[in-house]
Amino acid sequence: MASRLFVRKPVSVLHKELEGEHRLQRALGPLQLTSLGIGAIVGTGIFVLTGQAAHDKAGPALMLSFVVAGMACVFAALCYAEFAAMVPVAGSAYTYAYATLGELPAWIIGWDLVLEYAVGAAAVAHGWSHYFQDFIGIFGVELPRELRSAPFDYDPALGELVSTGSILDLPAILVTTAITIILLKGIRESATLNAVMVAIKLAVVLLVIAVGAFHVDPDNWRPFAPFGYGGLGFFGHPIVGEIGKGGEPLGMLAGAATIFFSYIGFDSVATHAEEARNPQRDLPIGIVASLVLCTVLYVAVTAILTGMVPYTELSIDAPVSDAFARVGLPWAQLIISVGAVAGITSVLLVLMLSQPRVLLAISRDGLLPKRFFGAVHPIFRTPWKSTFLTGFVVATLSALLPLRILAELVNIGTLLAFAFVCAAVLIMRRTAPDAPRPFRVPLYPLTPILGIVVCLALMFSLPTENWLRLAAWLLLGFAIYFGYSRKHSVVTAGK
Repeated sequence: MASRLFVRKPVSVLHKELEGEHRLQRALGPLQLTSLGIGAIVGTGIFVLTGQAAHDKAGPALMLSFVVAGMACVFAALCYAEFAAMVPVAGSAYTYAYATLGELPAWIIGWDLVLEYAVGAAAVAHGWSHYFQDFIGIFGVELPRELRSAPFDYDPALGELVSTGSILDLPAILVTTAITIILLKGIRESATLNAVMVAIKLAVVLLVIAVGAFHVDPDNWRPFAPFGYGGLGFFGHPIVGEIGKGGEPLGMLAGAATIFFSYIGFDSVATHAEEARNPQRDLPIGIVASLVLCTVLYVAVTAILTGMVPYTELSIDAPVSDAFARVGLPWAQLIISVGAVAGITSVLLVLMLSQPRVLLAISRDGLLPKRFFGAVHPIFRTPWKSTFLTGFVVATLSALLPLRILAELVNIGTLLAFAFVCAAVLIMRRTAPDAPRPFRVPLYPLTPILGIVVCLALMFSLPTENWLRLAAWLLLGFAIYFGYSRKHSVVTAGK
């Protein structure tokens, strides 16, 4: 039985799946793939989480937090790029794990990616809601209190959940519904809309840097690291640095673990391998280029924000627009709010675009019902049923759960997936040393080893309850695997 759990899917079989009626439309080039990556990366992280992380975790040292998190992503990104060029089919880390680690590890990663994309999209929808309400508030429009946010939120000062007085987050539901409808039309239309949104977003980010630079007070960067440079913990016990009232690590490294959510976009590029015109060449370009460009932007914007406003006064919900309002630039607040709404929309678009394609890859292997998750629309050539389901789940989560809980849950799930991909490179180099590799990880084996070490270190820097939530999610995944997936596995049946 144990051998069945770790049966691998041959790379030759993966390539054969690109043929037939279930093949997706190849319409993406390197610029579009890079745009998709930037679209997913620059959004809630830069427009929302910068305020929370600087205020609660790292202070101005959040600039270094982004560098550390970016370095961790570089290791994982290079590993993703090697696999994306070798195995250019939909599914991302799930597909890579199936070809190298076996069926059960692949299922764990696929189930983990559901957590990353669906829950990540819900967190992003929250960020969109905050800036949308900030935008309409400029014109004196205010939603009823019951419809502004999730019914509860986490207070790090108290270390517990508190009531918000709201019932649900209506704007988050509405934007999720609109994105779902757009995604049903097809990848070309979705990519075009994303490109427009990314252009608007980048213009606003550059505006923030250019205008904000004239309003920076260097005194606001002192103390630079008020919570220290540590922040590594182990299930609520400090290893390096201090622990807050809620059991959360504090410091620059803790800030890196918190804002890691900001980088989840680059791996979504790999889920569109099947829709790339020249995947062996274009996927590594799209993955690495989007990651490097966004890291530079993150560090620059964080420096501007913490220089304009003392970190203790940064807004938790809409820090970028609020910072410009505080220095007497209401016109910039308006432009930034519009840009944030457009920019965060592109993040939501990419995450909700990626989720159904992971489900499609899993269903092709029989681990999920193919009749539902593998259904491709005959006209639009999109996985329409799983797109509907993704929209429903994201809307529900965004309506009822707070941003902090969603973002941290995404962080731990994403870090686990990245660690698996780095491990898969080490295994694949030993088990298939002669396999064609259009792109090879540089500084092997140092790069994947560092990727594993950094990802695990950041995982242990997250609060203990995140491990408990991850464990509960994985237990649910095991129940589905042993109750359904193992019995319907196409690869196992072929053995």
